[in-house]
Amino acid sequence: MYDWGISAAQTTIMTAVFPIFFVSYAGADLDGTKASETWGVANTVGAVLIAILAPLLGAVADYRAAKKRFLTLFMILGVGATMAMFFIGQGQILLASVLFVLTLAGATGSMTFYEALLPHIAREDEIDRVSTAGYAFGYVGGGLLLALNLLWIQKPDLFGLPSGEGLSAEAASLPARLAFVSVGVWWLLFSLPILRRVPEPPRTLESDERTGESALRVAFTRLGETLRELRGYKQAFLMMLAFTIYNDGIQTIIKMASVYGTEIGIGQGDLITAILLVQFIGIPCAFAFGAIAGRIGAKRSVFIGLAVYTGICIFAYTMTTAREFYILAVLVGLVQGGTQALSRSMFATLIPKHKSGEFFGFFSVFEKFGGILGPLVFAVVINRFESSQLAILSVIVFFVVGALLLTRVDVEEGERVARAAEANVRTVA
Repeated sequence: MYDWGISAAQTTIMTAVFPIFFVSYAGADLDGTKASETWGVANTVGAVLIAILAPLLGAVADYRAAKKRFLTLFMILGVGATMAMFFIGQGQILLASVLFVLTLAGATGSMTFYEALLPHIAREDEIDRVSTAGYAFGYVGGGLLLALNLLWIQKPDLFGLPSGEGLSAEAASLPARLAFVSVGVWWLLFSLPILRRVPEPPRTLESDERTGESALRVAFTRLGETLRELRGYKQAFLMMLAFTIYNDGIQTIIKMASVYGTEIGIGQGDLITAILLVQFIGIPCAFAFGAIAGRIGAKRSVFIGLAVYTGICIFAYTMTTAREFYILAVLVGLVQGGTQALSRSMFATLIPKHKSGEFFGFFSVFEKFGGILGPLVFAVVINRFESSQLAILSVIVFFVVGALLLTRVDVEEGERVARAAEANVRTVA
């Protein structure tokens, strides 16, 4: 249910509504290029902030048994910042940037600790199914609220909101600003089950740690040890590296699909419909990936997803019509949630449970790097060859290289090492 709640922030705030609001309303005093540049800076600042904090806070959470506490704090930060977006006025791009950075930090930070709970609440034989179910519920929750938000933004008169010609900028923006409030309420409401029903994993200590030591000191010590011990957790490190690369391709398709569609003449209405289509196609397909992983394993299932993504790039190279864009959306919906969910669950099996917060902190850092290089390569190819078709084709490289690295991951060996490390800890009250 936390996936259900937070996915509204990912769809309405990060993908569909707020980016347009940011450029056209908050950045109304700037030309389009400058506003878009500011949007890029805000995304980067939020990502870097979490990349710095996530591993350290993850180590503190492991030592103090505070995963749920940190999840709650980051959730409250994100919910508060999202609801405060209602008060953004026309031209207030600085306020919009700050609130977006805080929302991004709250969402990404809380997901770090949410994902760190995964190996504690699911048995090894069900962890893939639980992870993919989370993604499926996220598609439902994010898709439902986004559909409602888009309905009252496009048909405000149906909800008694200001509509028609001659509206002030503030009145015209009211439906979008109310959408931001609804995201905050939705996020908070569906956070209650995990806060009320999921227990905090017990506090554990390494054999050479004492209960009276400073949490911050232990956190730095643990981080240093983990960096040195990465050779010992070779399979987990290879998994992070492979995921970073192929996730770069996935994030590039997510970020550039609308831009690419617009360039080849796909209308805004078709683009928005396609976004919703990905959400709802992803629901049964995420569940299906969990079932497939139960039969052939998570690693082989991820390979299927990467193969389909390669086909998506080839199909997009020849795409020219809205009908073909819808087909593309269906193909993305088939594999997007399942590929990412199984990557998450596979990584969870390769790490010791008592360091799950710390390791998922590092996983979050690697995930943030995924999505930086892909759009850069996309832009460089366009600049060099003046062809978006070649640019979308170049994304295949990330899926191929990521898949090759994934072949080097020995899941059984990684699980053996992780379970052996768990034997060297003790539970404390």
